[in-house]
Amino acid sequence: NSIDTGSKPFLCRLCNRPFARQDSLLRHERLHARQSKAPSASASPSITSQPITPESLNRLDEADNERTCPEPLGGGLQPDGPEYEMILPPDMPSELVWPDSEDLFNDIMLGDVIPQQLLSFGTLPIETQLLIDPLPPATSSDPAESIDAIPTGGNRRAVQDVSKMIANLSSSVTAAAESTSISSVFLDECLHMFFVRFIPILPILHRATFVFKDCTQQLLLNAIAIGSLYLGPKDAIVKGEALWHLAHTAIATSWQSLINHRGPHDASPGVQLVTSALLSQIYGALSRNRSIRTTSQAFQSLSFFWARHCGMIDGAVYNNEGIPSLDAPAVEKDQQWRIWAAREIQQRACLANFVLDGLISQMTGEPTSTRHATSHLVIPSCECAFEASTADEWIAHIQTQSSEKPTFRRLLHQLFENASGSPYTDHTFTALSFKVLLEAIQSLISDSDGDSSAVGVPSRTEIQRALGQLYHNIMGNSHLSSADRLETLLRWHTLCLDTIINSALLCRHLCHRLNVEQHVWKTGTAGTEKLSNIDVRQWAATNNARKALLHAAAIQDIIEQLPRGRAHAIHMPSALFSATTIYAAFSSAAIRTIKVPVSIVWQDSLLDVDQPYFTLAEMSNPALGSDTVRFIRGEALLRVGTNKNLFYELNSIQKLFRCLYSQWGIAFDMEAVVDQWIKVCR
Repeated sequence: NSIDTGSKPFLCRLCNRPFARQDSLLRHERLHARQSKAPSASASPSITSQPITPESLNRLDEADNERTCPEPLGGGLQPDGPEYEMILPPDMPSELVWPDSEDLFNDIMLGDVIPQQLLSFGTLPIETQLLIDPLPPATSSDPAESIDAIPTGGNRRAVQDVSKMIANLSSSVTAAAESTSISSVFLDECLHMFFVRFIPILPILHRATFVFKDCTQQLLLNAIAIGSLYLGPKDAIVKGEALWHLAHTAIATSWQSLINHRGPHDASPGVQLVTSALLSQIYGALSRNRSIRTTSQAFQSLSFFWARHCGMIDGAVYNNEGIPSLDAPAVEKDQQWRIWAAREIQQRACLANFVLDGLISQMTGEPTSTRHATSHLVIPSCECAFEASTADEWIAHIQTQSSEKPTFRRLLHQLFENASGSPYTDHTFTALSFKVLLEAIQSLISDSDGDSSAVGVPSRTEIQRALGQLYHNIMGNSHLSSADRLETLLRWHTLCLDTIINSALLCRHLCHRLNVEQHVWKTGTAGTEKLSNIDVRQWAATNNARKALLHAAAIQDIIEQLPRGRAHAIHMPSALFSATTIYAAFSSAAIRTIKVPVSIVWQDSLLDVDQPYFTLAEMSNPALGSDTVRFIRGEALLRVGTNKNLFYELNSIQKLFRCLYSQWGIAFDMEAVVDQWIKVCR
């Protein structure tokens, strides 16, 4: 049978697969050669014989730059066609961390990521013949006949227009990917960086049992897009955006089939769809591209719908009775390990959606997409079990864990009903668990607004008391690493700040008053009426302002303390911007220098120090009169304090934003606002 290759003149000698470019064909043929020499090489891509080092990554990038197509020639001529031969460097790396990246690259170049059945007229619910036949000319003068003819012709034309739109969309996103000179090496190192850099801050995929070929293209592309944020070359961002658009289009046009997809060990269908959407929305919500940010926010509620539809929210957790002994056969141990990992991924993907939902809610000023306080999801397993690299290591860790796990709904209830003590001492709490609880509290903060609060929502005093209790648990948790504890406290301080004043509304109010343009929070005047009567100069002299300043300074300190490999948590840009807003409010009020306590009692920062009950308690116990309380009250007599120049801190924070927007592009818009604030307050 003859094969119509059309614009793909290069054929694989072994499988007759057509390719548009010769370099793509050569890489594809090398994949055949590797498979013939080592059939199991691509079946277990989770293990690589040679670790990737920074030096080897640099060599991969140099080879990538050498092997990509040159810029279009003069006169608009393109270097495509049989006469153009790609010259490959002799020292080009032949081994990839993920060998199957080669196939994914070829699928992108061939336009196979977006399902071809969506581009075919024959699959649409209308007869093919109607699409082929031209529309009959309207020759009848009978009004009834003319009216009858309109729906048929309109439907035909509409279907044709929609089909052309999908086809054009497919070709445009594929062309964008090709025009950015994406290569299999680029895909490979991006996926590597995704696991090395991103997964430690949000552990939602299991590296040890990850199998490339078991993943949908949409999941891989979104992971690769996030991984591109951690590469050095300037064009990596452009390439990552092209891949994000491709993955987003593929999800938007094929979610009906993805929702039924089930991996080899998944307990529910749709796990990879929900995980893909999660990664896509994280990339989009923090992107420099404002259009991508808006798209990400619009799609957020769909993840919860898909998860509920597939039964992921109420899915059964792994039964610890199935844990094999260390003496069990290796096959049995490996099988149970992979089943457990699949359940854990499903659980963590749902929990991470709650974390992202809280972040997007804060950024948009809108309520969360779902009720966090009613979640029936249980806490995830400990990180030591999740990070185990072998089945035996996993068994050793998981056997020490309790088989009974509380739901977040119950944990949140305990947090508010316990005035003292620790309700979480019986469980191994991970950083992800604390982040989910914090976002549940954030959803309550957004619903709590004094007399305008929603029915049944705890008061601000009750929320602050719960935050104080949660701080005690975070600091007393022995299972958190120092970096995890700092990241968790970063979000804790941001929420404490927002119980005092809505930092997003304060930013919009400041920008409006100082005539500063901003594209971070939503625009318009909706919601700002709550602060319309606030005089920033007067507010900066209040107890609440000084409380907010303590939390703002703590946020800055934490970000400066975080180790380099963890200095890109997804909440970091918004947290730092909230802190900067408080500094800007003080600076605009002409309060440049202020003496702050060296040691802060954070539980005191959550108290209403002007209440009579607190004054009486202080009189009976002088120890309550800490420097923290004295600072909040504006008393000059601090035992130990240090002068803080808030205007100088604004300049220092501006540099932090410049470091952040190499990973999270939204920091670029934040830095632009800070730059304008500095000029106005100078």
